[in-house]
Amino acid sequence: MVTGEAVAIDLRVARLGSRMVSGLIDLAIQGCALAGLLVVTFLGVQPEDEALATALFLIVYVGILLGYPVACETFLRGRTLGKMALGLRVVRDDGGPIRFRHALTRGLIGVVCERPGLLLGLPAIICMVVSSRSKRLGDVFAGTVVLQVKVPRVAGAPPTIPPQLVGWAALLDLAGVDDGLALRARSFLARTHQLSDESRERLGTELVREITAVVVPPPPPGAPGWAILSAVLGERTRRAYLRLTSVQQAAHGPDPVRAAPAIPHPVWQPVGSGGGPRG
Repeated sequence: MVTGEAVAIDLRVARLGSRMVSGLIDLAIQGCALAGLLVVTFLGVQPEDEALATALFLIVYVGILLGYPVACETFLRGRTLGKMALGLRVVRDDGGPIRFRHALTRGLIGVVCERPGLLLGLPAIICMVVSSRSKRLGDVFAGTVVLQVKVPRVAGAPPTIPPQLVGWAALLDLAGVDDGLALRARSFLARTHQLSDESRERLGTELVREITAVVVPPPPPGAPGWAILSAVLGERTRRAYLRLTSVQQAAHGPDPVRAAPAIPHPVWQPVGSGGGPRG
């Protein structure tokens, strides 16, 4: 996605599954609101004429079906209650917030083309399946896209040293790996599954280049980038733990748990036909 300031950013597009769940939540809310408002309207007006009753029903029905999404997306900055529950948001194609006209276009297309009669939701589903950005017809005409802005947080395990790099990691001089660089590498490994292939390759290669420039000795030939990052972070964590235990031993006596001896430096055997380090 390219913003209005010509800045390229990577955002997760909401797919069919999460949008269907949020749509079902909104549909349930609209159904309850429709039933309640119809009861109040008919009790208040008490129409004696069938034409008046039909007109009241259509007004309330269209008001709920169109008014609910338009009002929510306008005043809640691109969200309905269902989208809020699933962490979704409607934005313009350039990433900016939508306005009333965008919400109205989406709502009108939904009422007229996507949800009438027996075709309940089918045109929207087909359009989202064939669209690379999971756009329904309303998104296409309004120039909008739905994003997954709330991503479930995955608690990953602490970085470990791959067995093939244990000997190399034990010899490392990590003085050049500061807290900022280590934090960026740890964050990259934790969210690598959320990145696009292009971003993962670019960021990983850059981090591997930064880390290999400040550590001595250089990594074994053929070591993958993820293994280098994980080995450096794992060894840094291990040494921090050893420093902590040494302080505790000095203050409270020897600790029965002792660190395992270092494993001799093995030769890295790359899996497959990979070349140099990659992110």
